[in-house]
Amino acid sequence: MTTPSSRIPAMDVLRGCAVMGILWMNIAVFALPAQAYFSPAAAGPLSTGDILFWTVSFLAVDGKMRALFSMLFGASMLLLIDREEMAGHDGQRTQMIRAAWLFVFGLAHYLLLWSGDILMIYALVGLAALLFVRKEPLALVKWAFLFFLAHFLVCAFFITTLHAWSHAAAAPDAASHIPAGFADFIGSFSDPAHPAIRSEFEIYRGNYAGIFMHHVALFGSQWLTTLPFVTLDTLGFMLLGMAMLKGGFLTGRWQAEQYWRTARHCFLIGLLPMAGLAWWVIASGFATLPALGTVLAWSFPFRIPLAVGWAALILWLFTRYRDRRLTHRIAAVGRLALSNYLGTSIVMSATFYGWGLGLFGQVRYSLLPLLVIAAWVVMLLWSPLWQRRFALGPMEWLWRTLVGGQTQKIRNSD
Repeated sequence: MTTPSSRIPAMDVLRGCAVMGILWMNIAVFALPAQAYFSPAAAGPLSTGDILFWTVSFLAVDGKMRALFSMLFGASMLLLIDREEMAGHDGQRTQMIRAAWLFVFGLAHYLLLWSGDILMIYALVGLAALLFVRKEPLALVKWAFLFFLAHFLVCAFFITTLHAWSHAAAAPDAASHIPAGFADFIGSFSDPAHPAIRSEFEIYRGNYAGIFMHHVALFGSQWLTTLPFVTLDTLGFMLLGMAMLKGGFLTGRWQAEQYWRTARHCFLIGLLPMAGLAWWVIASGFATLPALGTVLAWSFPFRIPLAVGWAALILWLFTRYRDRRLTHRIAAVGRLALSNYLGTSIVMSATFYGWGLGLFGQVRYSLLPLLVIAAWVVMLLWSPLWQRRFALGPMEWLWRTLVGGQTQKIRNSD
């Protein structure tokens, strides 16, 4: 467990950027039906501003910030294990206990607040990542890309089966239930009048009890089915983060020019094909198969260099502006990453759900960035203020207390 004196400032800044960036993508699922994550058309007709927001999100943020956070999670695992072992403890056992409590936090987050939780995934995948902690950087990179390939094949196979279903539904001699079933599936992702989408509006505009019971039902029926689509890539990025830590990349030890060259090359590799995919989805009118296929599968190979590119760009800026006030504020956000992640869920749920302000489905897609920026400002203000008096964030303190089995000191003066 990291103590304030052993923090790595470069990783804190990266973590702060990742937490803020994740909210940029997550806000659509707080504010709109979950299907809008794959296609904003699920929430209704799109304006030019809506399409612009989707395009920027898809090119710059979608999957990249979660990948960056996964890399940092893998690197932090190594740091924790090393520190525990240097103190004469069993580092891997501590990580297992840590993962168990993280799963509990994630489950509570999922059921009580928001069904888009990622903590449970990190807890489970982190256990699998323990099998690789002793490997050399090159071996970690090879394993990471093996898991990336497996993830892509799983997603591509799923999308291919949907295209096969589409062709079967269009066949002249198709049994009536085939085109009807396919039309119902397509409508559940694209038609605001579809019962699946209408029910999302009704549930999240309703009371807390109804939302809670909906989350319980989702966990029992859908959560396990989503695992194949989120675990393999997460494991790959965790292993890549371990390799990047061992190589000194994540600690800010590279020269500024090295970070700049890495960022430039990665963005050159990833942005052009991503722009082509974005154009294809927009030109299709956000048709379900192009939109779903692009978000799930076809964009994934390009997310990898873009995630690394973001890390390199942030670290390039860090090496040049490490003493700026904004840099210190972002680092403070990163040091309170768990508190900020869960805190945004509380604030956004209270903003959009029926038990709060009840704005679910009433804020245009193009206006969501304004709420994100407002949340960023709050994070950048409260995080350093909290750290002036406290060594740990509230959720970080609770996590470490539970893992250590004894109350941790929290005040800086203690």
